[in-house]
Amino acid sequence: MKKLSVQDVDLQGRRVLMRVDFNVPMSSAGGITDDTRIRASLSTIEFIRARGGQPILMSHLGRPKGKRVPSMSLRPVADRLAELSSTPVRFAVDCVGEEARMALEALHPGESGRLENLRSHAGETANDPEFARELAQWGEIYVNDAFGTAHRAHASTVGVTEYFDLRVSGLLMDKELENLGSLLADPARPFVAILGGAKVSTKIGVISNLLDRVDSILIGGGMAFTFFAVHGLEIGASMVERDHMDTVRELLQKAKSSRTELLLPQDVVVSSTFGEDGETREVLVTDIPEGWQGLDIGPRTTRLFSDTIAGARTIFWNGPMGVFEMPTFARGTRAIARAMARATDQGARSIVGGGDSVAAINQMELADRISHVSTGGGASLEFLAGKSLPGVEALSDVSSTPV
Repeated sequence: MKKLSVQDVDLQGRRVLMRVDFNVPMSSAGGITDDTRIRASLSTIEFIRARGGQPILMSHLGRPKGKRVPSMSLRPVADRLAELSSTPVRFAVDCVGEEARMALEALHPGESGRLENLRSHAGETANDPEFARELAQWGEIYVNDAFGTAHRAHASTVGVTEYFDLRVSGLLMDKELENLGSLLADPARPFVAILGGAKVSTKIGVISNLLDRVDSILIGGGMAFTFFAVHGLEIGASMVERDHMDTVRELLQKAKSSRTELLLPQDVVVSSTFGEDGETREVLVTDIPEGWQGLDIGPRTTRLFSDTIAGARTIFWNGPMGVFEMPTFARGTRAIARAMARATDQGARSIVGGGDSVAAINQMELADRISHVSTGGGASLEFLAGKSLPGVEALSDVSSTPV
């Protein structure tokens, strides 16, 4: 069912409890190192204000495990939000209780409220009904604009919705569902999916669901070595998930009878140690030395993958091709990012599915040459794996009467 959007309801004079995903990376000094997620929800926040509503924002940051952790306070986020929106943001030093009540009662027209870290209370991740009820009292309408947490059945994404008649998606959520939904509905072909990252276990569902839906799946990153191990290749000290080898074997068998071409790396960059101080070589996947580990795709694979991307009309990418945090092993990931940008320039539709892939795109300042950069890594993968997202399912269906 299509869900009600914030655009469908009357916001005038109402407090709007809004779940955002402000789980931004922070430096050791407490500064925000990337404000992409804050900027992504600005359009919804400003929309609510322009329609006469008052946003009360709630989010988590990190994993404080039910305790107040000063380094995981959302105060720096509130300060940055105020700078970006040029409107006052009143920060509550808690998300429930008397301190939160006092801060929100002091709100003036035109101001936004910003609650402290949800996960400083164990009730958030436990989806505790009482904690959800306490959160719900801060608003008259519920908006979920946090696609990055929509796959979590937490108090702020699911439990709280039990206390609202109107539970609607924000503009960012609308955009995410529309763009990712287009990949499964009627994508232009050829459709190429690029999957990387360390663990194949996090991508099994996606690979399985995309077989017969896409024309090619390009496999890179540490997860490729589990595929090599299934093929009986010597992989040295490279990462392998041996407890998932049977599943990978089944995937390979399924791929043979599908319309989808599954491409594995032909060569890799290996290192004598995990780090940039070791000796490195470019070798075929059949020639990985004993004790060495693969940390990036090689030049032959980079050309193969780039050529495949160049011929695509729809492209989805999630997961780096190597340990891109280290410049020595970032060439493959950077090449994929450039290939996607070039293909987009030529008219292809490109979507980057959150996480490290987004970090790579941002580092290379290519985001404006990608059709859609998703804010949700895990959520985008579960969506493409065909799983329902609890945070989306809990929203009002479009058949509900707008108020």
